[in-house]
Amino acid sequence: QVQLVESGGGLVQAGGSLRLSCAASGRTLSSYKVGWFRQAPGKEREFVGDISWSTSYADSVKGRFTISRDNAKNTVYLQMNSLKPDDTAVYYCAVPILGSYNYWGQGTQVTVSS
Repeated sequence: QVQLVESGGGLVQAGGSLRLSCAASGRTLSSYKVGWFRQAPGKEREFVGDISWSTSYADSVKGRFTISRDNAKNTVYLQMNSLKPDDTAVYYCAVPILGSYNYWGQGTQVTVSS
């Protein structure tokens, strides 16, 4: 079992920045891939990026978002810069254990105003 808690969401103007955190308990996050996803109202959940031995990002956020780890804090971060109104969504972190992403946090709301 692993418990994930996201934090750091909020309201920001377009062009601004936020850093989301995904704190884990129950397992050591450094041993696993961690993914970030988002879901906007009326839309399907979409992949934002992930971190394992390297990072990968969706084209829509590449160059603006950065995922990093702090192993001492058992936390993964999503640094979001140059935010756009289209980035408005609930953001989730997730961990795949023995296959697909099967452990999810509760999500944190990010709202970008124009």
